[in-house]
Amino acid sequence: MSIELTRNFSIIAHIDHGKTTLSDRLLETTQTITQRQKQDQLLDSMDLERERGITIKSHPVTMKYPAEDGKIYQLNLLDTPGHVDFSYEVSRSLAACEGALLLVDAAQGVEAQTVANMHLAHEANLYVIPVINKIDLPNADVDAVKKQLEDILAIPAEEAIEASAKMGIGVRDILEAVVARVPAPAPPEDDILRASVFDSLFDAYRGVVSYVRVMSGEVKRGTGIRMMATGKTYEVKEVGVFTPKQEARETLQAGDVGYLIANMKSSTEVKIGDTITESRNSASTPLPGFKEIQPMVFSGIYPVSTDDFEQLKLAMGKLQINDAAFSYQAESSMALGFGFRCGFLGLLHMEIVQERLRREFNMDVISTYPGVIYKVKKTDGEEIEVDNPTFLPEPQLIEEILEPTVKAYIMTPNEYIGDMMKLVAEKRGELLNTETLDATRVLLTAILPLNEILVDFNDRLKSMTRGYGSMDYEHGDYKAGKLVKMDILIAGEPVDAFSVIVHRDKAEYRGRSLAAKLKDVIPQQLFTVAIQATIGGKIIARESITAMRKNVTAKCYGGDISRKRKLLEKQKEGKKKMKAIGRVNIPQDAFIKVLKSGD
Repeated sequence: MSIELTRNFSIIAHIDHGKTTLSDRLLETTQTITQRQKQDQLLDSMDLERERGITIKSHPVTMKYPAEDGKIYQLNLLDTPGHVDFSYEVSRSLAACEGALLLVDAAQGVEAQTVANMHLAHEANLYVIPVINKIDLPNADVDAVKKQLEDILAIPAEEAIEASAKMGIGVRDILEAVVARVPAPAPPEDDILRASVFDSLFDAYRGVVSYVRVMSGEVKRGTGIRMMATGKTYEVKEVGVFTPKQEARETLQAGDVGYLIANMKSSTEVKIGDTITESRNSASTPLPGFKEIQPMVFSGIYPVSTDDFEQLKLAMGKLQINDAAFSYQAESSMALGFGFRCGFLGLLHMEIVQERLRREFNMDVISTYPGVIYKVKKTDGEEIEVDNPTFLPEPQLIEEILEPTVKAYIMTPNEYIGDMMKLVAEKRGELLNTETLDATRVLLTAILPLNEILVDFNDRLKSMTRGYGSMDYEHGDYKAGKLVKMDILIAGEPVDAFSVIVHRDKAEYRGRSLAAKLKDVIPQQLFTVAIQATIGGKIIARESITAMRKNVTAKCYGGDISRKRKLLEKQKEGKKKMKAIGRVNIPQDAFIKVLKSGD
């Protein structure tokens, strides 16, 4: 297919605005899939994706479309993940396109993620075609959405296509708009092979399958290639396109989107955003935009039964083969035994990995409280990165601790603006800007510490705004904060599983609540057990578990009172001795109850 008849585009939208449903209709209308292959959410291959209605893994597909001008076009659709955790993958997919369909729900209008996705599309210099979806809904307000497109996103309302992906309304108009408005790939300046990797997956039988967009030159079976980020060379075993299943082709040329299989054994050998070139006639510079994916959130994952450690290690190795963004290393905890310190792109990524461990490998796991990477400046001038509170230096050696921040875009109805400002302030956020979008909604821009939005921020935002609020964020800079390490001592012994890095102003509240929870789950001992939250050597919260008491005077029937006193004194001495030498054995389910309930 000539480069003039090729169109590369993606669909970008807020979560649940109908992105996957529209891709299903496009596949049916272009007859890429037969009636027999037809099923809902065709490009979402994981059960998790179907259940949650989210796209986790990018799925490209090549379609042939006979347009009204009599020509047959090759349309390459790059379906993208919708969640902010995967924003780097989205940016790489957009870099492989020339245009994008911006999908907006006719009932919900422009939301926070719509604005963020629009920024990404502009940065990639894409031609954006606005599509107003779900016009068949009874509460659809097309005119209001058109006004929002003009006011918020500066897109002319007349460019918008009205459609209903579910009912199949306007799908042909969308395809014609892609052919007419999205520019063809730019003709290459030379014949040197340059291909951008925008995703990859691992096939147990064929090794790593790299998803590529060829920018210049051509690649076919037998071509010797070099990965520019790692410098390693390979021989191509197969190339092809997605229809949507993998279909082998003779060659991939400039402008094509497809897959490439070489003799790669692990997904860590392929880095998303890397440039593939020929090993002999190599390109001098890689394509722009590549960066290493860095984990942002860390959590310890331990098997509930210590006998399952080897099985968990095997399961994590298999998961990492398919998900290069997931990292892990072995660690041990006094309380939880042997486990792994795992790095994730964000909280959704962490949830997905844990869910896949449970479903695909039948692993019963427990995770510690999620944390982020802190940068610690020491008094001797050294700067270190800390992802586990256990590794934080002593307070006297620390000059300052820097924490990662995010720039958050919060969209909320007018009546909840006060509640949102309170929530931002409570989470130690700094409000930068308040923008009125229309008669009913405002957009708040705020800088927030990443650690504060990890656990319950989105849930509280949704409950405060009765589901009408939405949020999107991008990673910002590191900022200094009044951060301290809080330890939990049980009977004078520190328990590393409950150690956290917190802001000094919130330490007391956090310590009290954790101590109260532990008091409820740790069983009574034969002596009084103190649960203490400490910063350095200072105790900031305390709870006591009262001693279990045996009735030693039960066998005394009448007689002199001194007999009873003697027995009680003996019991008192015994408890005093036990308190000095006794140890508290914390049951495993106590950890599970406290850590699973979060804080």
